[in-house]
Amino acid sequence: MSKQRMSKPAPSEMALPKRPSSSPTPPEMPATTNPNPPPVSTTTPNTAFPNPLPATPAPRAAVTARLNDQLKELRLPTFREQFQTLAEQATREGLSYPHYLAELASRECQTRNHSRVQRLLRNSRLLPGKTWEQFAWSRVPLQVARQLQSLREGTFLDRRENLLVFGKPGSGKTHLLAALGEQLARQGRSVLFTTCSLLVQELLTAKRDLKLERCLKRLAGFEALIIDDLGYVQQSREEMEVLFTLLAERYERGSVLLTSNLPFSQWEQIFKDPMTTAAAIDRLVHHSVIIELNIPSYRLETAKNTRKTPAEATPSPTAP
Repeated sequence: MSKQRMSKPAPSEMALPKRPSSSPTPPEMPATTNPNPPPVSTTTPNTAFPNPLPATPAPRAAVTARLNDQLKELRLPTFREQFQTLAEQATREGLSYPHYLAELASRECQTRNHSRVQRLLRNSRLLPGKTWEQFAWSRVPLQVARQLQSLREGTFLDRRENLLVFGKPGSGKTHLLAALGEQLARQGRSVLFTTCSLLVQELLTAKRDLKLERCLKRLAGFEALIIDDLGYVQQSREEMEVLFTLLAERYERGSVLLTSNLPFSQWEQIFKDPMTTAAAIDRLVHHSVIIELNIPSYRLETAKNTRKTPAEATPSPTAP
C-alpha cells in the first residue's frame, strides 16, 4: 500500500505564535447601582440676566437717570412721574417692595383706563350736554327708568341685542340714547352716534368710491351703533338699500340702538318696499329691547313754563 506524502504549508501560511500582551485587559466589574444618584437639574438657566446684582450699588442719581430712560422705553409714563415720590412715601410708611410696586402698577392702570375712556368719548361723536345726569328722569315712567338702569350695565352688548326707542318728537329719545351711549363709553365700550341721514350719506359715498366693504368693516368695530331719527327725513330707494345692507351686516354681530317717531306699521315709507321693510324689521326686532316714550314733548313743556301769560306779566291793580 503506497504511502501518501503530506505537503508542507508555505512559510507565509504558517500561524505565528501569540505573543503575550504587556498590559492585560482588566476583568469586567459587575455593574453597581448608586442608591442616591445626584439630582438632575430640570431648570433652564436664565440667560436674560447673566450678570448678578452688583456688590456695590451705583449712585442714586445714576440709578434714577437709568430708570427714567428704561421706563420711557417701556412706555410707562405714570411710573416715570411717580416712582420717586412714591418711593419716599413707601420709605416713610415702611411699605414692602411688593406693596410699593403694586401701588405703582395700580396708578399706571388707572391712568391708562382714563385715557382710553377719553379716547372712546372723543371717537363716539356723542352730542355734548346729553349726559345721564342731565336727563329729566322724572318725566319717564318708572318702568322705563328701571329698564334704562339695567341697560346701563352694558351686558346687552355682549348678547348683540338691539335697542329700539319710539316716541313723538321732543319726547327725549335722542337725549336718552346719547346719555346711555355716554355711560357705555365710560365703561370701556366702543360707541358711535350718528343721525340716519348722515349715516346714509356716508354709506352712499363709500359705495360710489367702491369702499362700501371697508366702511362697513369700520362700523363693525363699534360695539354700539346709535342711529338717531330713523324715518324723520324721507330717503330715496338707493339710500335705503345701503342702510338695509348695514342692518343686515350687523345682524347678530353688533348692537344697533335707534330712535324713530314712526311705528313699525309705517316703516314701508322708509324702506319703500314691503319685502325690504319686513326683512329690516325682522332683523332689528330679533334679539331686541323696545321702549316706547308716550310722553309729551319736553321742548313744548319747557316753552310753556318759560312763557309768561299776560296776567302774570301785568301787575294786578291794588284794592282801593
